[in-house]
Amino acid sequence: MKYYIIILSLFAFLSCKKHDAEKISSKQTVNDEIEVYSFEEFELFLEEDEDQIYIINFWATWCKPCIQELPYFEAAQKMHKEDVKVILLSLDFTNKLESQLIPFVKKNSIQSQVILLDDPHENEWIPKVDSTWSGAIPATLMIKGSKRKFYEQSFSEKELENEILNFKNL
Repeated sequence: MKYYIIILSLFAFLSCKKHDAEKISSKQTVNDEIEVYSFEEFELFLEEDEDQIYIINFWATWCKPCIQELPYFEAAQKMHKEDVKVILLSLDFTNKLESQLIPFVKKNSIQSQVILLDDPHENEWIPKVDSTWSGAIPATLMIKGSKRKFYEQSFSEKELENEILNFKNL
């Protein structure tokens, strides 16, 4: 009898885990603010507009330097709204989406687009972002068409503004 209870419990547990994984599938809109993408889907998303300057900030809610620089990205989005799109690419765990990431975005009134990257194959996609990237965050990638510039660092507001202006002049 114990054996059957253990098997049934295990089956129920695994079914719940499978259901959770299906609920947070690739490129799914969780609410109006956050979508979940694999890295491959995110790359396709960036190819939609080659005239747009994208500033992609890799961050997480558990990363203190990431949190400290978020207001600077928000300010940059407002200041350069005509030609710059800031994307905050969260590396938070997908199982923390509802309990941590969404409440964080709402509490801090984040206006930039937030995307949760759900791709466990970081050894494959990190070098695609930049061959020199160790995988540490915060990290930022600026893209416009074939122009790319990568930063494995945190920014002050002035440093970020200077880099945006420099990138526009490339």
